[in-house]
Amino acid sequence: MIELSLNILDIVQNSIRAEADRIEICLTESVKTDRLELKIKDNGKGIPENILSTVEDPFTTTRTTRKTGFGLPLLKHHALITGGDIKIVSTEGSGTEVTAWFGLSHIDRQPLGDITGVLIILISSNPDIDFIYTHKTDTGQYSFSTLEAKMILETERLDNYLLLKDIGEIISENLSALSVSA
Repeated sequence: MIELSLNILDIVQNSIRAEADRIEICLTESVKTDRLELKIKDNGKGIPENILSTVEDPFTTTRTTRKTGFGLPLLKHHALITGGDIKIVSTEGSGTEVTAWFGLSHIDRQPLGDITGVLIILISSNPDIDFIYTHKTDTGQYSFSTLEAKMILETERLDNYLLLKDIGEIISENLSALSVSA
């Protein structure tokens, strides 16, 4: 995957397959510490203990349609080449947390990519999941919650095209205010 946003999409798809109904995505960028951290936390089924120790292996997957799973191994590879790493914590029945960190200024660090576009895809195709996106930088923080948006807009679903367009614009504007490429 050439952009971090695509890694996010892949990891979140794992959370969705694990039947999570709440998924938190947090990106923290710090020029001061030269670190970019991605954390994805869900309340899904969790990873069985016998598989957890092998999830960083590309030939480990729980899917029956193919014999490989490249999402976590690729994320780890991209983190390692920038001086970072990944950590996966999971408990069966209560969810999984994947944390990856990267050298922010490292020449081989993936660009963030279209974070807003990935969020809109996730929100529109999974209307019953509560997504919480938080982006922190040295200059501030922005958070978006589908549950909060539904309460404010007094609606049960956010999958209307015009509404999604407006949400995308709001997310992009707020990320731009943080000096983040949206």
